[in-house]
Amino acid sequence: MKTTSLGDAGLRVSSPGLGCMGMSQGYGQADDAGSLATLHRAVELGVTFWDTAQSYGAGHNERLLAKALAHHRDEVTLATKFGIVRDESGVHLDARPERVRGYCEASLARLGTDHIDLYYLHRVDPRVPVEETIGAMAELVDRGMVRYLGISECDAGQLKRAAAVHPISAVQLEWSLWWREPEDDVIPAARAVGAGLVAFSPLGRGFLAARVGPGDLTEGDFRRRDARFQGQSLARNTAVADDVRRLATELGITPAQLALAWLTSQGGDVVPIPGTKHIPRLEENAAAAAVTLSRSDLERLETIAPRAAWEGDRDAFAAHRTSRAWPDAPVPGA
Repeated sequence: MKTTSLGDAGLRVSSPGLGCMGMSQGYGQADDAGSLATLHRAVELGVTFWDTAQSYGAGHNERLLAKALAHHRDEVTLATKFGIVRDESGVHLDARPERVRGYCEASLARLGTDHIDLYYLHRVDPRVPVEETIGAMAELVDRGMVRYLGISECDAGQLKRAAAVHPISAVQLEWSLWWREPEDDVIPAARAVGAGLVAFSPLGRGFLAARVGPGDLTEGDFRRRDARFQGQSLARNTAVADDVRRLATELGITPAQLALAWLTSQGGDVVPIPGTKHIPRLEENAAAAAVTLSRSDLERLETIAPRAAWEGDRDAFAAHRTSRAWPDAPVPGA
């Protein structure tokens, strides 16, 4: 499996990695047995950069990964996050510096490990200067509890302020062929401070991997709340995605592999973390590491699926930079 450096501090990870959120929330019922089989298969394939968070399934996801890590801890580069709290009161932000160590200790206990390879601030808490949160995270590095630091879904200014306190090895953000807004500000800022780019939802929440219609989104699937999956936006996006699928067929690869290869072609500092709980999807995504798109392929893709062709905003994210409270429903990317 291909490996990539994230940041300048020495962190190397598999590319692609594996997003684990969907094993516990957001995409229908959890299937622990199937998910564990997928995690074991991921190690066999060399997909060893695993991404979780304290909020995923209110701790369920970290406990699930612990069962696989018991057999594979030395082989896995483990990333988790804090700052989004999911409890009986709903979903809210808490990145107060005095709480950081406790959140880390709780994640370590759930994961059954003595260190976290990459620890992210999941969201910046608007009540707390980001410098104070990152300062508390840096103390975890000094204690040996954490090896590298990251930040997720920040803006460019927050990232620069964070990096002034401690090296940031990775910035996690939604980035895919159908969601490219971070290219305007956060991605250039990450490169300016020497941070790698970890792309979640690199398959457009599955939309770039397979046709998704309104009837395909069951109760509990958070995509039902995403404007890109609604009405005219869905119709427009489906037409563009169909063109992408035709190009993938012509190239002899799957649409998912085309979407992942497009992302990795954006730079050697980019690592997609497609999520799945199914072994065939995992194997398909892992095979994308062997796909190289030519300049002509990329030009054709830009012609049929330019940024302006996609419709709909990810409205559910819009409030997270200005409000610390969300409705008690799964938050996309949370």
